[in-house]
Amino acid sequence: MELGRLTQLDVREAWSNEAGDFTPWLAQEDNLALLGDTIGLELELEAQEKDVGPFRADILCKEVGSDQWVLIENQLARTDHTHLGQLLTYAAGLKAASIIWIASHFTDEHRAALDWLNEITEEPFNFFGLEVQLWTIDGHSRPAPHFRIVCKPNAWTHALGSAAKRAAEEQLSETQQLYVDYWQEFREHVANNDGSISINKPQPHSWTNVPIGRSGFVLVAIISRRKRTARVRLSIQAPERIQYFHLLREQRDEIEAELGELEWNEWPGKKESQIERRFDNWDIEDRQDWPRQHREMLESVKQFKACFQERVKKLDVADYEPDMEEEET
Repeated sequence: MELGRLTQLDVREAWSNEAGDFTPWLAQEDNLALLGDTIGLELELEAQEKDVGPFRADILCKEVGSDQWVLIENQLARTDHTHLGQLLTYAAGLKAASIIWIASHFTDEHRAALDWLNEITEEPFNFFGLEVQLWTIDGHSRPAPHFRIVCKPNAWTHALGSAAKRAAEEQLSETQQLYVDYWQEFREHVANNDGSISINKPQPHSWTNVPIGRSGFVLVAIISRRKRTARVRLSIQAPERIQYFHLLREQRDEIEAELGELEWNEWPGKKESQIERRFDNWDIEDRQDWPRQHREMLESVKQFKACFQERVKKLDVADYEPDMEEEET
């Protein structure tokens, strides 16, 4: 097999102007999903060029599932002190929990500044530094964008600290603490075995979310201590969820050929529709069995993501045509 060679291009070949070209490009849903997949956040656009006093922040998003503010500051050049100051000013003015600084090149001093901010702050505050790059194959293919993580929060320190803090301040129940421990170890297992999957920070709940790349859709891993079951689910929460659910159900034979038999729950009277796989005999109190459970759950999450991610991105509500029975209902 003859292999090509990657060639890095000047980012200005794709985006000649930061405000006029790069920021509108990044604000598009698919490109925010690319950024979100890189850092493990599912982002939903709220505003471009958001006013903060006399200044204007580039992009303001919310993290799906937590509703926390995410601020994105762009710079198609080498990082400088001016943008670092703007970043902190905007973050304070907007009370953003996650701050993302994107530049074409990070200097050592600015990388160190973000690392220091991550060290001295606690959850939910997170500082990310990313270099945006443009690559082509053999100089002939279409240019492809790539986000390279330069610095990121120490997620495990934050997760451990927040779990301990909740246990101390909220007096978690035995079951809640079990959930925190379970998801904490699952997140570590995922980090050590599959860099393409992002798991939310451990919470004292029976579920954890996995971004899939489109707002209104999320993969969910669920455990039940009492029922001794587990599930991996595609949750459809978009306003047009019923239409999207039916469009996916039209592909049921193909989907179940990949994933096996699934449970399809439209739930017209609820806030979400669900497509899920169920596991029985799943005892989360047996900590010695956690490695097996985590392996099976990760494998199932990977299968669901591989099956649904592109299908979900291609869904168009205009393609939905209800049959007569659905219209009468």
